[in-house]
Amino acid sequence: MSNVSYYTAEGLKKLKEELEHLKSVMRPKASQDIAEARDKGDLSENAEYDAAKEAQGLLEMRISKLEEVYSNARLIDESQLDVSKALVLSNVKIKNQSNGMEMKYTLVAESEADLKTGKISVTSPIGKGLLGKSVGEVAEITVPNGVLKFEILEISRD
Repeated sequence: MSNVSYYTAEGLKKLKEELEHLKSVMRPKASQDIAEARDKGDLSENAEYDAAKEAQGLLEMRISKLEEVYSNARLIDESQLDVSKALVLSNVKIKNQSNGMEMKYTLVAESEADLKTGKISVTSPIGKGLLGKSVGEVAEITVPNGVLKFEILEISRD
């Protein structure tokens, strides 16, 4: 069963670049490593050969997985998104009502989430809680520590 995942143009481009790198650079390197190890003698006692074959197997699994993800990837049409609500690709400025701290996040697909750059997944607890909310609304988000309340201050798109 296929899992469709949604990507921004940037995220889809990164996925394709990684797949191409694995196929065009890493795959030939793995074959070369196996050939070099094979040239070192008896294969039954050659740990370097076994390691190279195992590395190639892992690489092929990674390539196969990425090909599946890429084939099920769909590009998000930003022009069809409602700008008055927090949706995928929204920049949302929120205020924590318990401590007054303000934060700004971009809601993205799970595969593009990166907290260091302020991109949170729409499948994360905070992302789920913000989805569909408008400016002025309060999102009550249940986390392991209890319930967090965030006021939506601003919603924008790049």
